[in-house]
Amino acid sequence: MTTISMTLNGQQVSADVEDRTLLVNYIRDQHSLTGTHVGCDTSQCGACVVHVNGTAVKSCTMLAAQASDANVKTIEGLAVGEELHPVQAAFKEHHGLQCGFCTPGMIMAAVAMIERHGTELDEATIRAELEGNICRCTGYHNIVKSIKAAADEMTGRSSQAAE
Repeated sequence: MTTISMTLNGQQVSADVEDRTLLVNYIRDQHSLTGTHVGCDTSQCGACVVHVNGTAVKSCTMLAAQASDANVKTIEGLAVGEELHPVQAAFKEHHGLQCGFCTPGMIMAAVAMIERHGTELDEATIRAELEGNICRCTGYHNIVKSIKAAADEMTGRSSQAAE
């Protein structure tokens, strides 16, 4: 067993974990934060994306011990009280979700994408960067539209998502 500690959604947490414990299981099982989904366990689907020190990572392929002393943010850590994060609000407004299983990972990937690209984020870049996130319900059109709208809002550009 290894004792790990981290900042999880702004709260300092620690626990004893087996060395083989994946970050996704630590988040879900130790802290009951079930918004981070286990989809494939092979880093293919992206349903488990969280931010570790500001970088989007697939938590099914990272050991919890590797995140010790890190700042980890899950989908539950995006909203501020009742106010949705702009990406969450855009997914709601532009119908960027279907069944919702992939949505937390898509949103977490989108937030990191917008933070990295800022005003340079265009549809082609969004589509290329979503290659690591699988949605089995939709053709991605509304997901891309949602991310573009959120990026426009977050960077102060006039939105072109309504086209």
